[in-house]
Amino acid sequence: MEWSIGEENIRYTAELADKEGKLELSSIKKDGNEIDISDVTISHDSNFNRLLVNIDKNSKLVHVVKIQDSYWIHLDGRVHVVNAHEIGLSSQKQSEGSLVAPMPGTIIEILVKEGQRVRKGQDLMVMEAMKMEHKIQSPKDGEVISISHKIGQRVDMGAILVEIGD
Repeated sequence: MEWSIGEENIRYTAELADKEGKLELSSIKKDGNEIDISDVTISHDSNFNRLLVNIDKNSKLVHVVKIQDSYWIHLDGRVHVVNAHEIGLSSQKQSEGSLVAPMPGTIIEILVKEGQRVRKGQDLMVMEAMKMEHKIQSPKDGEVISISHKIGQRVDMGAILVEIGD
């Protein structure tokens, strides 16, 4: 199985080994090339949809939700969407510049205006979900074409929040 993160076209292949009831990450390839990795083990937590991940002997609780072929991973206050792909199939990409809600929540802060130029990684909006704040960041340099919601508004998972154009 190949994986991509968010809207990236880069494909990753991970090899895991079962070691004493825990999954151990033994290798990761990025577009077919081996990359250096930390010492990573993964085990189940007592809470459903939660894993205990040890990275170089530092433990972290990770919430995971699977929706269709994507895993929504909540780690260190950020949500990462990891997509599963059949090996050899072409990458599927959402519409360029669309930022969607990673989960149901409430918009608590809007940090940009329509027409404003933004940088890749710049915080655009903050939403509250699962009693935590999630920063919505620009995937690229560009201009804010539209902001679909207002402060205080509830949004469903997958709702378009912001459109970024060139």
